[in-house]
Amino acid sequence: MTLADPTGHRYTLTSSRARAEVCQVGGALRSLNIDGVDLVPRYPDGIPTPAASGIVLVPWPNRIRDGKWTQGGQTRQLAITEPAFSNASHGLLRFAPYDVASLEADAVTLRAVIYPQTGYPFQLETRVTYRLVQNGLHVSHTVTNIGAQPAPVALGTHPYVCIGDVATADLTIDVAAAERFELDARKLPTGVAPVDAAHDLRSPRRVGDLSIDTAFGAIERDHNGRISGTLRAPDGRTLSVWAGEDFEYLQVFTTDRYPGHELAVAIEPMSAPADAFNSGQSLRWLSPLESWELEWGIEYTTPDHDA
Repeated sequence: MTLADPTGHRYTLTSSRARAEVCQVGGALRSLNIDGVDLVPRYPDGIPTPAASGIVLVPWPNRIRDGKWTQGGQTRQLAITEPAFSNASHGLLRFAPYDVASLEADAVTLRAVIYPQTGYPFQLETRVTYRLVQNGLHVSHTVTNIGAQPAPVALGTHPYVCIGDVATADLTIDVAAAERFELDARKLPTGVAPVDAAHDLRSPRRVGDLSIDTAFGAIERDHNGRISGTLRAPDGRTLSVWAGEDFEYLQVFTTDRYPGHELAVAIEPMSAPADAFNSGQSLRWLSPLESWELEWGIEYTTPDHDA
């Protein structure tokens, strides 16, 4: 008998240039490598997914204050999953196992159901598809309300990214965002403000000079209607986390507590900000049998390859 993997089964995807691993628990992206370069920081075997690395955040991203939320005149109480700040954090599937809906050499679709429970009496089917593409990874999500009443939903994802042969501290990061969410001591939003000197990423900033855990809004979209956050190496290579039209926000988080790495950075697409179940900001209500599709991805470019 062998010891169990705390992240569940791993699904390996391969293409001519790329290789990725996706975990059963949390539907998490565990690794991504193109042309021999790691684009997601690896962590040791035998431990649970650290720091929410690569997981799907549904039916809400980020935090709900005290786990309590009110909509339509009714107040509900979720389990407190971030005891240090007394919040409900990162949705309901963080440690849940997903089933395989389909598996190909270069793609996998995972499925998980959110069943009615304390604080969230709704039922959703969720699917996430990871597919290797020529210069990175394309990710699509489908959320379907399979319950009998309208359900509030927001979605996010939590990829950590790197350009693995360069120290993360020596990369720069930029996000074309004009606004940031101001936070209290419990990392919950107290308002929206223009980016200040400490949080302005509209010009590239060295990651090693930042200590940040901030959600950004009012992000400029490109000609494809996408928002993005980009890491840049000194030799001109770039890695962008892009997100489609239903993602309005990007959370940028730096940490020195990612196993095996002196510094790690996450660029997290979110459809709604923290505590959206209370504010209602960008919160989506799905009618019974209604589906919602979202997409994001990771794009890696070098001076030798066109994006």
